[in-house]
Amino acid sequence: MNPADIPNVEAMLQLWMLGMIRPGAAFLAAPVFGATNVPVQLRLVIALAVGVPAVAASGMALPADGLVSWPGFILIIGEVVVGLAIGFVLQMGLAAALLAGEAISNAMGLGFASMIDPLSGTASSAIGQFLSMLATALFLAADGHLVLIDIIVDSYSALPPGNAFPSFGAIGGILRFGSLMFAAGLTIALPVGFVLILVQMIMGVIGRSAPAMNLFAVGLPATLLAGVVLLGMATPVMAETLARFLSDALDMARLVAAG
Repeated sequence: MNPADIPNVEAMLQLWMLGMIRPGAAFLAAPVFGATNVPVQLRLVIALAVGVPAVAASGMALPADGLVSWPGFILIIGEVVVGLAIGFVLQMGLAAALLAGEAISNAMGLGFASMIDPLSGTASSAIGQFLSMLATALFLAADGHLVLIDIIVDSYSALPPGNAFPSFGAIGGILRFGSLMFAAGLTIALPVGFVLILVQMIMGVIGRSAPAMNLFAVGLPATLLAGVVLLGMATPVMAETLARFLSDALDMARLVAAG
């Protein structure tokens, strides 16, 4: 290698680093890719494979002073913000499943039964873990991971590096979608949670009519049995609602990527 080629190599490496920022930030916040059990090295390789061709196709030029400058710092911040926004919107789809699981677990009396979520590495309820795995399976079955990569690549056309800050409309859409996440979580939990509340009301009436009966010994097994049966009956309906909300999350991520 000639000494005159070294500046070109440095510029090429900086372009590679820039290309990895937006996909890497999106994969960090997105479901499946952002799981704690996914190796960081694999995430970096996928980010490099996705970002470098997209940056090259966008025709972006580095700032005159390189990335280690004020314009370069602003450029990096914009890339991180866009990537995190795209991944965070998709993460809301799985958060709705966890919210529904927490509501059902509390209604069943399983709020104390928690386990480690392999995707986030935090403790979640047993029902929340079940719905989270169901949402992950639906996300992968619908090729959501491939759609995410397609959204990231398309975002370089609408939000090229250097002008990559989301608009106020996109930010407002993310906030409104966050409120829909809570509504979706309650909608998913409604078929099971409503019936469990009725079961608890019936046990309360029985407890008032027979004060000598031990409600804890009778009510908890009855609520658990009713919850398990209702989960088996309502899982197809809950899966359909989850799939619809995940589709809405992908559409919202596409709107964010469009600026």
